[in-house]
Amino acid sequence: MVEHPLSLSGMEKLLKKAGALRVSDKAKEAFRDVLEEIGEEIGRKSVKFSEHSKRKTIKAEDIKLAHRH
Repeated sequence: MVEHPLSLSGMEKLLKKAGALRVSDKAKEAFRDVLEEIGEEIGRKSVKFSEHSKRKTIKAEDIKLAHRH
């Protein structure tokens, strides 16, 4: 079984906040997969920005910059 950092209940909350009345289990899983993929990409870019700045610590500005690019 694969461990996921994002919970299915969290996915349901986000989708309901966006206006969904009901959310299927498959939709929660698909949403989680997509968000994890996007998150990993932003994470990789953030690491590159922090390394470029000769830092080991990722800062909020790295994440924001990675999200924009």
